[in-house]
Amino acid sequence: MASLSSTAAETTTERRGIPGAQFVEDVERYLTQSGLDVNSSLSFLQERLQQYKLVEMKLLAQQRDLQAKIPDIEKCLDVVAILQAKKGTGEPLIADFEVSEGIYSQARIENACSVCLWLGANVMLEYSCEEGTALLQKNLDNAKASLEVLVADLQFLRDQVTITQVTIARVYNWDVHQKRRMREAVTAEKDS
Repeated sequence: MASLSSTAAETTTERRGIPGAQFVEDVERYLTQSGLDVNSSLSFLQERLQQYKLVEMKLLAQQRDLQAKIPDIEKCLDVVAILQAKKGTGEPLIADFEVSEGIYSQARIENACSVCLWLGANVMLEYSCEEGTALLQKNLDNAKASLEVLVADLQFLRDQVTITQVTIARVYNWDVHQKRRMREAVTAEKDS
């Protein structure tokens, strides 16, 4: 196993800890270089495929979280912008807000100079409207950048899954072909 992974590491790249898959053109040379038989090679490739699938599930969960987080941050930015727009007018802002799941209340907000932002982990801090906007914009930019990196990681991972599946099929088909040739050779010897 160690020689197989060192051979793969020499010819493939990795992205953010995801090892690259090795495309096998010559199965016989691949098996010789790795020092494994067909069954060991197939089990190694199946194990690698399962690892890729596990990483893919984790990345997809992170992607869902980020895709849910971005609209929330955008909504918060919009609310802070509305508060800033209403600040000097003397006109109160009437807002409906959720107290608990399914329970709403109405608030009258006059001359809001600050906003309280929920940071998570039971932490809420009060910021001036300008600081709140800056923090929310920074969080939005970071979330969008993280999502872009995550999408690229998922694409890389899908490519590695495809390469691994093709390699598994090539090794298996090569083995079937070799066994068929051996049977045909034995049959030809018996007939002559």
